[in-house]
Amino acid sequence: MTKENQLLKEKNHGCTIFVVTPGASADGSMFTGHTNDGFGPCIVGHELADEGIKLVYVPAEDHPKGAKRAIHYDPNSGSDDQSGGGKTDPSTVSYIYEIDHTFGYLTGSYGIMNEHQLMCSECTDFAKMQPDYVPGECIFYSSELSNIALERCKRAREAVEMVGSLIDEYGVYGTGETLIFADPEEAWVLEMCGCTLEGCKGLWVAKKVPNGQIFVASNTFRIRDVDTEDPDMLYSKKLHDVALSLKWWDGSGMLDWLQTFSTGEYSHPYYSLARLWSVYRRLAPSCDFSPYVEDTWSRSYPFSLEPDRKLTAKDTFQIFRDHYEDTVFDLTTGMAAGPYGNPYRDDGPFDSHDAFSAGEIRPGVWHRPVSAIFCSYSYITQGRRWLPDPLGGICWFGFAQPSETCYIPIYAGADSLPVELNCGKRSLFDRNSAWWAFNFTANWAMLRYCHMIEDIQAEQSRIEEEELSRQTEIEKIAMEIFGLNKSKDFSKFLTDYSSRNALSVISNWWKLSDSLIVKYSNGLVNEVRNGVIASTKQGYPKEWLANVGYQYGPRIYQYQELQEIGCLQYVGKTEKVKPGTELDYIKEHQTCQRAGHKKPRETPDKGSSP
Repeated sequence: MTKENQLLKEKNHGCTIFVVTPGASADGSMFTGHTNDGFGPCIVGHELADEGIKLVYVPAEDHPKGAKRAIHYDPNSGSDDQSGGGKTDPSTVSYIYEIDHTFGYLTGSYGIMNEHQLMCSECTDFAKMQPDYVPGECIFYSSELSNIALERCKRAREAVEMVGSLIDEYGVYGTGETLIFADPEEAWVLEMCGCTLEGCKGLWVAKKVPNGQIFVASNTFRIRDVDTEDPDMLYSKKLHDVALSLKWWDGSGMLDWLQTFSTGEYSHPYYSLARLWSVYRRLAPSCDFSPYVEDTWSRSYPFSLEPDRKLTAKDTFQIFRDHYEDTVFDLTTGMAAGPYGNPYRDDGPFDSHDAFSAGEIRPGVWHRPVSAIFCSYSYITQGRRWLPDPLGGICWFGFAQPSETCYIPIYAGADSLPVELNCGKRSLFDRNSAWWAFNFTANWAMLRYCHMIEDIQAEQSRIEEEELSRQTEIEKIAMEIFGLNKSKDFSKFLTDYSSRNALSVISNWWKLSDSLIVKYSNGLVNEVRNGVIASTKQGYPKEWLANVGYQYGPRIYQYQELQEIGCLQYVGKTEKVKPGTELDYIKEHQTCQRAGHKKPRETPDKGSSP
């Protein structure tokens, strides 16, 4: 593997995705969600982008007979191919025939939503077969498959069938993948992997999510038994023959897709399953799922389930805003979280997403949260069957980390986007970039997270509630325009509103970041009232002071002897004693031997709905 490709793989930490079907939502909407947890190059609008983090609108287009569509090598595929590496020379581009007309759609690293309310989400999985890219022979990764589906399809099942046929004909390379395709009425989960057997270019299986239920995936295949009699399952014609040929399945019973073709979770135990558990335990606490499983092939968590209550759009925004708070995996507690409960961690030497095998014990890892520091963007798409497609479809888009972002509505009928949404580059700090507005704010918050997150959440809630409350009036006006049969005016209205609101949110977020710089500078909390700053010192929490050895500081002149005390307790108060007896008093009254060792923090095994 080239050094360049290794760096690209390290940038991609996998994603979390979900579906909320109409019967599981409060108003009958279909919702899908996706976190794009990686920073590598991406393919947008048929071309390979640089390390930019962008939301892009690809317009509808008519194509002449015989036109061809470029299929670029995707350097985020996890493939060990030596020729790709982000280059755009002819050896990394293949072609398929275009169709007469392609639809307009939103895309980023993967397709998001098209003008007909077809929605898509993606997450990466490990598979036993991960073939390399071969120009003209094995040409697809899920990114381009997702874009092509949005260009050519209106319905979820149609998208699954078309993508399946492309896999069969042209093959897939790189890692295993999960794609969600949903329209306002039904949602399908499509999972795929490459195939290295002669005459087989790729394998796939798809399953419909039952209406009234939710589905979650997080970097491991979620489809298990392939029921050949189920009309709501689709799969490769060669699937069973390949499994038999490789002796990965003995032909008895139903083929277990996950166990047959996957290596399981990324990196370490619970990398994937802890996120799945965390979403399910918040949306269906009555199921009382345990956070613990026996192994990577666990069937503890069902493919889909009915939530305890029907979810609103606002509820779906919260699905990604999770660091396992108040659970056994809580990232806001402990020494690694620092004094201010920072849930984000630098990667350790064993936090890459390299596959691990049964019996392998790695030296140590961090818990993998839903809201990750390396997230470049997330979104929730919403489809509503009772409205015209351009108005019924909404992409609620948020840059940077989900917990600290603010979701911005972009209507499916909007036919252009502000440049601020597609000019983000990690190599250049840019106040014109929406991504930098959110990424900077989240990074600044890590200086004093437990305090700044309250300011961020207040502004987050204010803006999102305003956006949701405005929907009724905005959509009433839009329907009046639609009723006049003025399609250009209809599209312009949706475009203008989406763009105007997006620019307002970006401006407000920069104002928030500026206010946080002032309020929390120099280790103080600075409240500005009538142009005058009133500053207070919050100080470190007592537990933090005790854990970092504050009690071993030079508080008496017998400093050397103080260091030799084996277990010194932090008591948090001043004592007045006879001069010269300070060390004796400490030994008598402030050692752990006398006061008793502190019990480790007890954390609940089972989470509850936040």
